[in-house]
Amino acid sequence: MIKRIIARLDIKNNFLVKGMHLEGLRILGYPEFFAEKYFEENIDEIIFQDVVASLYKRNQLSLLINKITKNIFTPITVGGGIRSVNDIREILTNGADRVSINTAAINNKKFIEESVKIFGSSTITITIEALKIGEKYKVYTDTGRTDTKIDVFEWIKEVQDMGVGEIILTSINNEGIGKGFDLNLYEKASKLSKISLLAHGGARNLDDVYKLFINSGVD
Repeated sequence: MIKRIIARLDIKNNFLVKGMHLEGLRILGYPEFFAEKYFEENIDEIIFQDVVASLYKRNQLSLLINKITKNIFTPITVGGGIRSVNDIREILTNGADRVSINTAAINNKKFIEESVKIFGSSTITITIEALKIGEKYKVYTDTGRTDTKIDVFEWIKEVQDMGVGEIILTSINNEGIGKGFDLNLYEKASKLSKISLLAHGGARNLDDVYKLFINSGVD
């Protein structure tokens, strides 16, 4: 099985930002520069996430993606604030290959099924933000702000039935702190996932990535 190394760039008001546990964002610079750097280093894919989309009620990245994809030729996924077929169409028209959806999937499952029917399963990705509380993992939305009370593993099972092609699973507990992946989370999730599963949150070095790949079925 071929594994993929993917860069995720969190965007706030057209700046690249970095946070811890999806909070405490600080500006790092311009996403165009980092995207080009990753492309030159042969990254397999890039994910652009609008981390304030819930505040504006829409994704703000179309113009940025249009600009970036003129010089970068690698698969691109765009997420944040996507709530309608028109939102998806606009992002794809501006150069993205896939969209990533979180809140709207929970609020309206029929929207996801309709999107898969129109654009194809390979175009629609579901993001799951998981927070470990005690021994349980709960699904959050709005960049880790809202507790849905949904069990992560039950949601993974349900997401697959919508026909989507991929799941991006974020560990909120480990995100941004560079202490490695939550291997327990990804081992359990990969046993349930019948579709492509991506891991996000905690990578510090090559050893962390290696441990993830040998201890789980993450793609």
